[in-house]
Amino acid sequence: MFHFFKIKGEQMMKKIITDLNLTDKKVLMRVDFNVPMKEGKITDENRIVQALPTIKYALEQNAKLILFSHLGKVKTEEDKTSKSLKAVAEKLSELLGKNVTFIPETRGEKLETAINNLKSGEVLMFENTRFEDLDGKKESKNDPELGKYWASLGDVFVNDAFGTAHRAHASNVGIAENIGAGNSAVGFLVEKELKFIGEAVNNPKRPLIAILGGAKVSDKIGVIENLLTKADKILIGGAMMFTFLKAEGKNIGTSLVEDDKLDLAKDLLTKSNGKIVLPVDTVVAAEFNNDAEFSTVDVDNIPDNKMGLDIGEKTVKLFDSYIKNAKTVVWNGPMGVFEMSNFAKGTIGVCESIANLVDAVTIIGGGDSAAAAISLGYANKFTHISTGGGASLEFLEGRVLPGVEAISNK
Repeated sequence: MFHFFKIKGEQMMKKIITDLNLTDKKVLMRVDFNVPMKEGKITDENRIVQALPTIKYALEQNAKLILFSHLGKVKTEEDKTSKSLKAVAEKLSELLGKNVTFIPETRGEKLETAINNLKSGEVLMFENTRFEDLDGKKESKNDPELGKYWASLGDVFVNDAFGTAHRAHASNVGIAENIGAGNSAVGFLVEKELKFIGEAVNNPKRPLIAILGGAKVSDKIGVIENLLTKADKILIGGAMMFTFLKAEGKNIGTSLVEDDKLDLAKDLLTKSNGKIVLPVDTVVAAEFNNDAEFSTVDVDNIPDNKMGLDIGEKTVKLFDSYIKNAKTVVWNGPMGVFEMSNFAKGTIGVCESIANLVDAVTIIGGGDSAAAAISLGYANKFTHISTGGGASLEFLEGRVLPGVEAISNK
């Protein structure tokens, strides 16, 4: 079983977990357990659940499994209390139905002894890798000594954390570069992410419709430029639409806009030859508040004292007219302020249009759009929901993902 992953436009073969001998080996596995927490409780366990197939496979192979992840950003000593992976280890233990030993250290004798005492088929998780950031950002800046140390704790390395694959950290690139030739691979989750997003962009069933939302054009410039060469249509919603509308000479009232990106937006519209489709109406209000009075107006009639906070019904129908004929859909970013019920209808409408497709490959590129689809109950209606917002964006841009590039070739 193997896949070709497109990296820098070339076909490269990366090892996947099934290419490694794991039996009785100390297997270091980088997972993405950066889950949302509230008062010490996990509020969404999706990322843990997504990692289970790779974890279970390693245990079936009688590996001595050593798991590690980051959780949030750790900037102060106080952060350590709320950002410990202890609760995550407990949740994993519950999901696996077996004991997960938690070691509240990122290095040292206690961790080394626990790893050396691991028996085949057992699981250990060590503490949040970003605890190492308190002393000069050792994890985030890929400190060579730290990557080398972590690599010394195991025999082989599996990277199954797609959410951080776009970053060169000690816990992914650092370990992969120090574990020894041929001893690293990606897990099933990373394999799945690369396969679905890679194929959707590089070898799609057509028509390929891309739907982009969110606040800023600047976050999506690379994605738009890359998709202009690949997609049949690019539907634009969210606050970023107002930068495009203003670039077209329309009055956008007090809507969010990136004035320094107007020339770029104009340039993208010119280059697009009609591929970019902009909203025709918008839901406006005088303030950024769910209780504010709101109404729907055409994009040519936005009042001076109002801001657009969602796409309108006509736009939902316009977008649906493209989506319903699609064979591949890639969606990244909500259509409005979906956290506020009065401005969520555009995101819900687009989500429903995609969910109703039959015989199409439908992909959500992580982040807020993934959260929206899951909270609206449409998770099982999509072919693939990415676990990595930033990583999926960079992959859609056609960029190299350092966390994947560092993995052994077949």
